[in-house]
Amino acid sequence: MIKKLGQVFKHGDRPWFGLIIIMSLMVILLMLAIGFMLWNNSSEARTTLGWKFLLPTNNPSWDPVDNDFQAWPFIYGTLVTSLVALLFALPISLGIAIFLSELCPKWLKTPLNWLVELLAAIPSVVYGLWGIFIFLPQVVTPIGNFFYEAFGKIPGLGSFFAGPIPQSGSSRLAASLILAIMIIPTISAVSRDVLEAIPHTQREASLALGSTQWETIWKVLLPYGISGILGAVILGLGRALGETMAVTMVIGNSIEGSSSILRPGYTMASIIANEFAEAVSKLHTSSLIEIGFILFVLTLLLNILARLLVWSVTRKNPQEARA
Repeated sequence: MIKKLGQVFKHGDRPWFGLIIIMSLMVILLMLAIGFMLWNNSSEARTTLGWKFLLPTNNPSWDPVDNDFQAWPFIYGTLVTSLVALLFALPISLGIAIFLSELCPKWLKTPLNWLVELLAAIPSVVYGLWGIFIFLPQVVTPIGNFFYEAFGKIPGLGSFFAGPIPQSGSSRLAASLILAIMIIPTISAVSRDVLEAIPHTQREASLALGSTQWETIWKVLLPYGISGILGAVILGLGRALGETMAVTMVIGNSIEGSSSILRPGYTMASIIANEFAEAVSKLHTSSLIEIGFILFVLTLLLNILARLLVWSVTRKNPQEARA
């Protein structure tokens, strides 16, 4: 009787498995449909502007009146703000994750976990408003002036820290710091879950061999959970690359050709948000759609690269995949 019931349920699983496969294929089809739509609708920009649209130049132009468009300043702004944000956010996020999973008292752990997750739920426009009125004048401007005085005259770094920063604080640095604050909760929460998922036997074995708590964290837990932590970094970087509203409100929205992080600029997402509804020509609209296609491809390639990195790490240390 039990055997017959098992066969019935086994046959009943087939429609369920088929539904799961269909849903999985729909995700792939959706990605392909988005890519095709962006590629097809950007055909005029690709035909008219060619590779000049993507290549860096000394005097980049974005002139809707003369139909002269170049996307390099926006690509540069997106990469710089995202990577600098990750540089600021990663050590802070790991510190928060380690404290919450290994060092935090029990009575404090629950409210801190709740606050970290609450930060991830704040709308980006709220971060933008807070950045304009409080964060930029009180934090970003002093930090920008310090960077300009400390690094602005050093050969090799001078162009990256060329200034001075605008009095308002609107700059790529402002966008980077706002993005860092926005991705800290994501990286912290995922990294915390990764560390908590590591079996306690790993901690006990390390401590039994005479390791201190810090040596256990640094030499056992972090290497064991490296693949999961890389996954957290991927999620944070993905949000930083595509963030729109908060960045648009604090980056300054300037097309100047400076490579300095202390000067105003644009990202790919912010130029689309600012100009798409007011595009003055078909070529202008097509150029903005091509920028969207570039952002789509860039995000896809970075995620593929990161997944390959995670795969290579877990292949070398198979036990890390369990975390």
